[in-house]
Amino acid sequence: MTVYPFIEAEKAAGQRVERACALLEVSRSAYYQRRTRQPSARVRADETLAKRILAIHKASRGTYGAPRVLAQLQREGLRCSKKRVARLMVTWGLAGRQKRQSKRTTVADPAAEAGPDLVQRQFSARELAPNQVWVGDISYLRTWEGWAYLATVIDLASRRVVGFAVADHMRASLVCDALEMAVGVRQPEPGLIFHSDRGSQYTSNVYREVLAGHGFRQSLSRPRQCWDNAVAESFFATLKVELIYRQPLPTRAAARHAVFEYVELFYNRKRLHSSLGYRSPAEYEATLPATTGAASAA
Repeated sequence: MTVYPFIEAEKAAGQRVERACALLEVSRSAYYQRRTRQPSARVRADETLAKRILAIHKASRGTYGAPRVLAQLQREGLRCSKKRVARLMVTWGLAGRQKRQSKRTTVADPAAEAGPDLVQRQFSARELAPNQVWVGDISYLRTWEGWAYLATVIDLASRRVVGFAVADHMRASLVCDALEMAVGVRQPEPGLIFHSDRGSQYTSNVYREVLAGHGFRQSLSRPRQCWDNAVAESFFATLKVELIYRQPLPTRAAARHAVFEYVELFYNRKRLHSSLGYRSPAEYEATLPATTGAASAA
């Protein structure tokens, strides 16, 4: 980053130019020469691009790194390289949010009946239609009241979160509530595959009865294979980095409101997903042929 703006700021604050130049190891002649010289076309172009990068980064809630910023610039018809975007982001102190390691919430029931893995890590959205395969998982949220637990349902075809539930427990009713929300929103046909890990909530008789009641087929990850449910795991990592770790959650009700606002206003409708060609889930679904139920609803 050039030091000249700092010298200008010191001068505006009433400090001597000589002292500022000495501290920053810049000659006074170079400083005055630069003041009287018009910036080059490259510098002016960088300044214009930097303003747009700042706006995109702010609109992403400070979450986008260089790849997603570049994708948004390209969507707006601006051509530039990833290296240039990264350089300008570093210059202006901008960075994307980095994922952290999560606490384990999966507790398998050794007495539960085993089930097949119908997904086999086939997570490509291009090979699926909405309401064909849903994935679910549970994670924890820290609040001032104590732990809150979040269960989600994600449509694998578009990465859209179609259902979720927040409670102060991890009983089977938590995942049942998330599933019923998804069913109410999407109205899928029987035959849908619901994939999850082998946590006791998902292998419980209660949950299996709910799946059977809707005519859904259950798919379970293999034991101790977190990558078998990678899409659900990835969503929770993103949620925590982009939302949970960045703000206090005084109550479980506040946690639920924050999750709803993030999912419905940002994640589903605006956040660019690399697996969808840097489109949001809602935008991606809008490009698909008419699908069963409410799959293409905005």
